[in-house]
Amino acid sequence: MIDSSYYNLSSTDIIKYPIITDKATRLLENNQYSFIVNPSSDKLTIKAAIEYLFNVKVIKINTCHLPKKTKRVGAFLGSKPHYKKAIVTLSEADTINLFADN
Repeated sequence: MIDSSYYNLSSTDIIKYPIITDKATRLLENNQYSFIVNPSSDKLTIKAAIEYLFNVKVIKINTCHLPKKTKRVGAFLGSKPHYKKAIVTLSEADTINLFADN
């Protein structure tokens, strides 16, 4: 098993932030969570980081590289950066609380 020290990344550098969209909240019903991750990380390091940060058991990970998107603001043309998305399936006994209760 490859650990995150192989890439000189800590667990917090691998997992950037969770995705909270309509589709991602529908996936929560199936105990699947979506995260933006470091594009150079692989499934084993993502699994190790999720299990370390949230103290849960990961069953499956699906990843996809999403391309740059071109955006226009007035006369200026630019692009949003490339990113990698990971959809993590947890065991039925585990959950991650993404929404803080105040």
